[in-house]
Amino acid sequence: MAQTKTAGTVEISTKLGKIRGVDTGDCIEFRGIRYATAERFKKALPVTKWAGVYDATRFGACCYQRRAFTDDSVTNPFYHKEFRKGLSFTYSEDCLFINIWKPKTEGKCPVLVYVHGGSFTGGSGDEGHIRGNAFAKEGVMVVTLNYRLGPYGFACHPDFTTEDGACGNFGLFDQALAFKWIKENIADYGGDENNITLSGQSAGAMSVDMQLSNPDIEGIFSGAILISGAGLQRFVLKPISPEKEGKEFWEKIAQKAGLSSVEGLRTLEPDKLFTAWEEAQKEVKLAIRCTLPCYDGYIVRKGGYNEKTIPDMPYLIGITTNDMFPAILEHTTKKWTKYAQRNFRNKCFVYSFGRALPGDDIGAWHAADLLYAFKTLDFNWREFEPIDYEISDKMFACYKAFCENQNPNCREVPRWDSGIEAPMYFGDVTGPRKLETKLFLKNTVKHKGPI
Repeated sequence: MAQTKTAGTVEISTKLGKIRGVDTGDCIEFRGIRYATAERFKKALPVTKWAGVYDATRFGACCYQRRAFTDDSVTNPFYHKEFRKGLSFTYSEDCLFINIWKPKTEGKCPVLVYVHGGSFTGGSGDEGHIRGNAFAKEGVMVVTLNYRLGPYGFACHPDFTTEDGACGNFGLFDQALAFKWIKENIADYGGDENNITLSGQSAGAMSVDMQLSNPDIEGIFSGAILISGAGLQRFVLKPISPEKEGKEFWEKIAQKAGLSSVEGLRTLEPDKLFTAWEEAQKEVKLAIRCTLPCYDGYIVRKGGYNEKTIPDMPYLIGITTNDMFPAILEHTTKKWTKYAQRNFRNKCFVYSFGRALPGDDIGAWHAADLLYAFKTLDFNWREFEPIDYEISDKMFACYKAFCENQNPNCREVPRWDSGIEAPMYFGDVTGPRKLETKLFLKNTVKHKGPI
């Protein structure tokens, strides 16, 4: 891998062409690498070459979402303050970019691919809590990605069926294309194409769950980390059908936009599409289901997406004690893990995160564990205490070990056995501890944290 340095930047040669990244001292960052292009309601096409030197010194656009049209600090004040305050973002439907944090160590390194959450309607791969500097400094490459969201990524009307018969889930097809790009190109950046861990949180974990059933990416990943989302659609929030719920919902969107048919949505201005989508949700019961991934006939298939189709590979599954719906996530985690224990040769490790973060009384809220696992506490506004940095060191070490050898056991924590009997608890005292069902039920009923 030829490498040329200039002040603050590094250039390398890849199969797709030369590329320039940023030398941050701890690692080298390649920001905003375009992996594909796409038109609305169509599958994306992969980037196979670029001319000249690709400038990967700035993050690429993320998909249009609520914060693209409104003040994020007002409409989503909690997560804005936790993860995005002080950062700037650009927005577009043309948002298919990946980011790479490359270690400076020689030789191939394990790769951690992270899929961001955000209810499939928000988020991006460059928010402040998921930077890959700490992992790269310790020899693990981190890759994040943007994919199409909300009405731009999960339109599921039968009229939007693609030529190959897939209907809906354009955002999932984006992700799959990114995964194939990573498999084919990551060695050019020093990553081990044969040791790639797929991870995600919330909608990102649900994405990982669904991608595991995608035959098109079979064999790419060595293990998977699912945080606050494993099994949610597989076991509880079953995907909708494009022919029924999807058709009704998208025709209502067209009606709200003043259109005679859904075909007009293909060329509707992005802000008007977003507004019509939001208006339609107000009249549909459990409207969130209509923008979650649907049965698309390919990645998510009726009869091919259930307990029995979870692939046998190493897993790390995590939840927080004040998660979005703690009791439901405890249930899906137990169901997933018990099935793995009965049927898999590989191991399934479970953890719960229970540290009540300083600064308020919300507790161990949904996504709080990411600050600890990625060692991004210093990005956050809270006045963390020594115990927080100790927990972060331990979680980080376990994630790193799992990326290296698909097992989170390391010297920083007590022995961690796979299965549901003695999950690892990360909190004021870290160690094996049974999941506290009564606490999860209580926190579900008295929920006071963000969702």
